[in-house]
Amino acid sequence: MSDIEGVYEDLEADVSLEEFREAVEQKVEQMGGLADEETAAMLIAHEIGESEVGGIADIEPGMEEAKFVAKVISIGEKRTFERDGEDEDGQVVNVEVADETGSVRAAFWDDHAEAAIGELEEGQVLRIKGRPKEGFSGVEVSVDDVEPDDDTEVEVQVSDTYAIEDLSLGLSNVNLVGLLLDTDSVRTFDRDDGSEGKVSNLVLGDSTGRIRVTLWDERADLATELEAGTTVEVVDGYVKERDGQLELHVGNRGAVEEVDEEVEYVPESTPIEDIEIGQTVDLAGVVRSADPKRTFDRDDGSEGQVRNVRVQDATDDIRVALWGEKADIDIGPGDEVALGDVEIQDGWQDDLEASAGWQSTVTVLESDSGAAGEGEADGSSDENAGLSAFAGDGSAAEETAADGTGTADSTGDGESGDAAAKTAATDGAAVASDEPTDGEELEFTGVVVQAGSPVVLDDGETTMSVATDVDVGLGEEVTARGVVRDGRLEANDVF
Repeated sequence: MSDIEGVYEDLEADVSLEEFREAVEQKVEQMGGLADEETAAMLIAHEIGESEVGGIADIEPGMEEAKFVAKVISIGEKRTFERDGEDEDGQVVNVEVADETGSVRAAFWDDHAEAAIGELEEGQVLRIKGRPKEGFSGVEVSVDDVEPDDDTEVEVQVSDTYAIEDLSLGLSNVNLVGLLLDTDSVRTFDRDDGSEGKVSNLVLGDSTGRIRVTLWDERADLATELEAGTTVEVVDGYVKERDGQLELHVGNRGAVEEVDEEVEYVPESTPIEDIEIGQTVDLAGVVRSADPKRTFDRDDGSEGQVRNVRVQDATDDIRVALWGEKADIDIGPGDEVALGDVEIQDGWQDDLEASAGWQSTVTVLESDSGAAGEGEADGSSDENAGLSAFAGDGSAAEETAADGTGTADSTGDGESGDAAAKTAATDGAAVASDEPTDGEELEFTGVVVQAGSPVVLDDGETTMSVATDVDVGLGEEVTARGVVRDGRLEANDVF
């Protein structure tokens, strides 16, 4: 056995002995006799080992070369462009490929682009060698060499439309149908080239989860045109990560359109009795009471607003502070709501309270008060003042603009550190009402906010515990008539 064959036997890479010999000969020639065949073989083996990756998830922009096997998910259109100093135009086709670990966009150039259009098919498995780089929608691979691999199985589902739970980092050309849970105002920012960018956010849900959608530039105005509660389809989106969470981004090549489809969204929520201070959680329940909106002055002279509602589930109830534009949400007693990404804080009289700021979602699942469907995510100007953006190529500035935080300080919406804001949030939180006297005959009409035993009714100002055997439904408006004993209405009639 030759020295070359010995090194090859120890090499765990998918390359033929013939290809390995050719690479060794080229290395010997390249080094001008400074290395013999065995040394050159070891150098080539090291280079091959460095480029082989265990899966797409291991591909990083700093790598000189990456070799991997993946399945074709989608094939883009061929685009032509002018090259500096050359008469012949260049051409490129972007192909989305994936394996069990993730997905990546592969750029096929010139002759490879022609072959991609004429020969590639969705679902086909390819063996790819290329140069990774950081692209607009994440890591991309510029393809140097590619060949079909019909003998390898890659367990990836080729899909035209994705569910939220199927999304993964780096995925592009994403079509997704979801229920529009929340919308946002449009924010602007300046790029380094002097142009103005625009960004807004939506929140979509389906039967598998919830995701924030970031709309850029020409697509940003869609956030003001679409209504929460409708079903929409995202077309040609791409997946990025922010603060450990996946987000779906839509640029000028993508779209968000209203569609006539039914989408089920069942929020996963934390029982109120289990929450702890400092957590960010999802809650769901029935609005038990709602206070008027209050305004306050921040330290910087701007005006903020907040509204408190009390939400109850089967385990307990909690006061929720709705900040900024969320204070304008038209919800009232009896409405079933889902609260996403609310922060649990120390509230009034040492009770816990939930704070719903710009990053939160407030979704009305079923309305009993004639309320609007949802509120808009808080992206008010006070949170976005002084945004400094870089070039519009997926850089840090666009990431900053995406979340709408800008240069907001602790007095921004969604924060209750400011003394005036805290006062506004807690002022009038517990409104005293005349308590009925023991033995008094009383007729009380309200919305059922607890359908168990006892039944609890709420008329928007007062709650009443009712002892009755009558079956009532959550959110139903009923009248109970009877005698008050020990603070409870013992009902003779419920209608």
